[in-house]
Amino acid sequence: MNHNYKLLTPGPLTTTDSVKREMLFDHCTWDDDYKAITQRIRAGLLELAHVSEPEYTAVLMQGSGTFGVESVLTSVVGQGDKLLICANGAYGLRMADIARHAGVCHVLYRQADNRQPDPAHVARLLREDRAITHVAMVHSETTSGILNDIEAVGAVVKAAGRTFIVDAMSSFGGVDIPVADYGIDFLISSANKCIQGVPGFSFILARRSLLEQSAGQARSLSLDLYDQWKTMEQDGKWRFTSPTHVVLAFAKAMEELAEEGGIPARAARYAANQRLLTERLGALGFRPYLDEAVQGPIITSFFYPAGSAFTFEEMYDYIKARGYVLYPGKVMQADTFRVGNIGEIYAEDIEKLAAIMADFLKEAGRWAS
Repeated sequence: MNHNYKLLTPGPLTTTDSVKREMLFDHCTWDDDYKAITQRIRAGLLELAHVSEPEYTAVLMQGSGTFGVESVLTSVVGQGDKLLICANGAYGLRMADIARHAGVCHVLYRQADNRQPDPAHVARLLREDRAITHVAMVHSETTSGILNDIEAVGAVVKAAGRTFIVDAMSSFGGVDIPVADYGIDFLISSANKCIQGVPGFSFILARRSLLEQSAGQARSLSLDLYDQWKTMEQDGKWRFTSPTHVVLAFAKAMEELAEEGGIPARAARYAANQRLLTERLGALGFRPYLDEAVQGPIITSFFYPAGSAFTFEEMYDYIKARGYVLYPGKVMQADTFRVGNIGEIYAEDIEKLAAIMADFLKEAGRWAS
């Protein structure tokens, strides 16, 4: 099987060879050296978020990003609380699925996939329903590629005195997020996204006072956010078996983020990739699904050219054989496909992709005739 290709996806993504090499080493979870790496990661994440102890703390959680989201929703929202979920895509709706399965009292504010949740509407919902104690939303909703305005929503949530939870899975590390300034109380992200590590754990940046208030109210043993933090806070030991190789890779990825110039430099690269992608594919007839004003820098949904008769699978296989992997569309109301531009992706990759897609369109035209 040919594995010599790059991932144009929102994560897992293409990592550096040096990050991959870190996983060749074995570590005992009890080693002081290993526990020190965990503690350095936690401190580094707070620094990236422009926050610090004791106001905020960082918790690493085994599993994918969804595990982190479920940990927060089922640990922080208590039995007498009520959660407002603002959803404009599959990952906001997944929060609602988590809440339903766990018996978390919640209400759903559903917005169209191509529109941001309206801060004024959120403010009205909070005024009308005083029982709402927590508000949750996704920042970079990769269903469509939209970047939601968490700063504006955070302002109305804080003005109303509620707790604000943000799924920043596909944005943290690639978009600058001043967590305290945005009024974020809990932010969730994952090792295999914009910091450019590999899958295996999620992480939560938490306002410490609210995390401490959640003691004893988790609906899950393994996803108990407070207990995970209390154990990790002692000396960096994880509560249950940790993904040691993933942790080592992530520590290296954080070093490489700093070497690149931190979040500002990486954000600039991602944004330049996305602009070039839209320009080059637009010239081939692939129109973006989203308006430019709400398009995020992580992944872009494209319509197929007018009159095209090929399938996504045909295009996917053709492009994969030539070194790149695309993503199928996820929005419900339109026939689209998606192209991510994060990870070890640079302008030359976008140019190569555009050339391959131009060749594919010529081939597809011959097939049709």
